[in-house]
Amino acid sequence: MKKPNSFISFIQRQAWWRLGLLLVLLATGAWWWFRGGKAANANAATFIAKRGPLDITVLEGGSLQALESQEIKCEVRVGYQGTKILRIVEEGYLVTEEDVKTNKTLVELDSSELEKQIVQQEIQYQSALASLTDAQQGYEIQVNQNQSDVKGAEQKVRFARMDFDKFLSSSVTDDLVKELGLDKLIAEASTNDVTAGFAPDKADGGTPKPAAPNARPPGTSPPSGSPSQLMAGGGSATIVVKGPMDVPPPNAPRPPAAAKAPPPAEAAPPVSLPTFELPSTAAIDFGKYAHLEVLGDGEAKQKWRQLDDDLQVAQKELGQAQVKIEGTKRLFEKGFVTKDNLQGDEIAYDNSRLKVQRAETARVLYLKYEFPKSAEESLSKYLDTVRDLDRTRRLAVSKLAQAEARLKSGQGQYEVQVRQRKDLQEQRDKCLILATKPGLVVYGAGGDSQFYYGGEERIREGASVRERQAIITIPDLTRMSVSVKIHETYIKKILKGQKARITVDAFADKILTGEITKVAVLPDSQNRWMNPDLKVYAVTIAVEGTHEWVKPGMSTKVEIMVKRLDDVVQVPVQAVSLNEGKQVCFVAGGLKPERREVELGDFTDEFIEVKSGIKAGERVLLRTPDGVESDNGKAKEPKPADAKPDKSGEKPAPAKPERTAKT
Repeated sequence: MKKPNSFISFIQRQAWWRLGLLLVLLATGAWWWFRGGKAANANAATFIAKRGPLDITVLEGGSLQALESQEIKCEVRVGYQGTKILRIVEEGYLVTEEDVKTNKTLVELDSSELEKQIVQQEIQYQSALASLTDAQQGYEIQVNQNQSDVKGAEQKVRFARMDFDKFLSSSVTDDLVKELGLDKLIAEASTNDVTAGFAPDKADGGTPKPAAPNARPPGTSPPSGSPSQLMAGGGSATIVVKGPMDVPPPNAPRPPAAAKAPPPAEAAPPVSLPTFELPSTAAIDFGKYAHLEVLGDGEAKQKWRQLDDDLQVAQKELGQAQVKIEGTKRLFEKGFVTKDNLQGDEIAYDNSRLKVQRAETARVLYLKYEFPKSAEESLSKYLDTVRDLDRTRRLAVSKLAQAEARLKSGQGQYEVQVRQRKDLQEQRDKCLILATKPGLVVYGAGGDSQFYYGGEERIREGASVRERQAIITIPDLTRMSVSVKIHETYIKKILKGQKARITVDAFADKILTGEITKVAVLPDSQNRWMNPDLKVYAVTIAVEGTHEWVKPGMSTKVEIMVKRLDDVVQVPVQAVSLNEGKQVCFVAGGLKPERREVELGDFTDEFIEVKSGIKAGERVLLRTPDGVESDNGKAKEPKPADAKPDKSGEKPAPAKPERTAKT
């Protein structure tokens, strides 16, 4: 019986021992947990939420620069090697008003190569000038020759018409010309403006005036525009010229740089003369004019009258001879005259009869053959002179067109050489850069290395510069500004006209004020290659007032005043994190921190407005407690209440803007 009691007692002792051990372990764990949690809460960084005014600002670093500056670039067109700097003022030199008045040389570039080109160009210019002068003289000679040729042809036409009128009289020839339609053809051939020019163009807005005959301003050269034209009308010729072209002598002074080369004259349209056919004279019936009452007082009528008079005289003489022979016959029958007397009177009668026959035959031959032949011959000579006039005018147009082509070619070559010579001279003048504005001289590139990114050489004496490369910059120190780069998170808060406080690193005890004058619309492209994920916008802040101690390039800190909240609850930005898709804060107190969902408002780099969830005076943890993870494994900084929700419908916390290096 003793053995079972001993065994039970042993079992009971083991159970009590295990229970005691368990209680000890539980007590030790509770004590460790209680002591450890309190210690953790006691060591965590906290902040007491406060109520009061909150200035919503954006703080960024920037650098001072002139609001306006004069950038002087190399304007000399050079090759791949560039042009060298012979002399340049020291960087930091202060250009004064006296330097501007005296045209102080800031930069002198090498112009030796341009001088060589100018010498070669001068030779080409003189050659073009000689060619142009020769073309002008040839053009003027051709104009005068055309005038003489056309005048001579017109004179022949007038003389032929006078001979035609002389033979048939003007009344008959006028009717004959109208009947054949020659009046219109001859008038068109005689008055067509084959070389007629135009009056000079409008000057100073006035009305163009007709040019005077054969007039050209003294001291001017032949025209450079459309060819002068010879106008034939009423037996006179008129020369009208357009646009006299002044050719400067070889040693003429160079025109000012602002003057522009005259544009090349527009090519005149080709002169087109109408072609016409003169009627044949063989189809004309001159017999209807073979009447004294029809013919006027001309050679034909006079010839007709002479033949008619000769016939009448011969007929009278025949009548007298007939009367005489009849009387002689009666006297011979009565024996009063001899037979010789009778034969003599018979011979005289026969002569008179033959004379009448010759006069009648001459009259008939003249009317049938001589009159129409002479009339047609006169008309044919007249028409031949008209053809000669038309041929002369066409030949004049051809020769004048050739002379004009040579003149325009010479003028074009001359204008090209003038522009090239002027351009080279302007390039030579641009090798000297003079002071035009007071200010501080800053070189176009800085640093101590000999070459810079992109292969540009450091600005110094002996360095080579390319075209359009900035050599020096002269900022206006009376108006300064600060250029800052604002992260895309804050750019929507930045507006033109907002005020800013500016602190210069070199003068930390002095505060400047400014105003935003420019906000970039697109992100800064300088960071696109180095950090494409970083989007910053350039903002320009004009510094108010003039400060002699402010220099370009100084580093600054700019605090932009966005707005002011008068009475809000605020906590540090790092006290808010994103947990389970909610914006939360952890409030210290009790055995462990309390998780609170909060509604956020505006924020700065340091503090954020809490609209609900936290009361003033409560202590919040500045980081996520141990054992609690945010949605991405670490605490996130908050985003304002007006931020756009993400795909889950919650308002995500923004990533803190990355700081960029400021120069």
